[in-house]
Amino acid sequence: MKPALVILLAIGWVASAADPPAPSPLEAANLRQLLTLRRVYVDRLTGGETAAQMRDILISSMAGTRLFIVTEKEDKADAILRGAAEDLVFSETHQSADGINAHANLSGTRGGYGSHVSNAAGIGIGDNESEHSVERRHEAIAAVRLVNKDGDVIWSTTQESMGAKFRGASSDVADKITQQLKDDFDKAQRLK
Repeated sequence: MKPALVILLAIGWVASAADPPAPSPLEAANLRQLLTLRRVYVDRLTGGETAAQMRDILISSMAGTRLFIVTEKEDKADAILRGAAEDLVFSETHQSADGINAHANLSGTRGGYGSHVSNAAGIGIGDNESEHSVERRHEAIAAVRLVNKDGDVIWSTTQESMGAKFRGASSDVADKITQQLKDDFDKAQRLK
């Protein structure tokens, strides 16, 4: 093979390897529906008190994308974001112990009239080490979906976080959800 042809084939192979796979027809139809959304209502998330906080953070994060209007009136929305969220703070305990011990004793006594002999010996070696640590952990998870007026799920994602460098776990999860929505919105625009 000629070197120029090998280079062209290699470039073609690299370009085709970098292209993401085309979405299925159903996925493409759902992605196109994202482009029709103008107003989105974020429903109450299931999962306890922390889910209400996650909803507020998610509303703020989604409103910042400027992809659509986030509305507080469900009846005005083109789609509803539903799901569940949990934000947990827990302690993780680690405990370990190692030890080595060795003992040896030797003793002897002999007695009689006028003679008394007594021998004794002993040795003891010991080494014990134990470690106990308690680490505070923070973890958040959310599974959300966009549902259109017909009740069809047009988009969904599940995200989790142990917290980011400069933000908490709930905020990080909300940002991951929003980023996934933006990425899928961009993917939908490329399908046009």
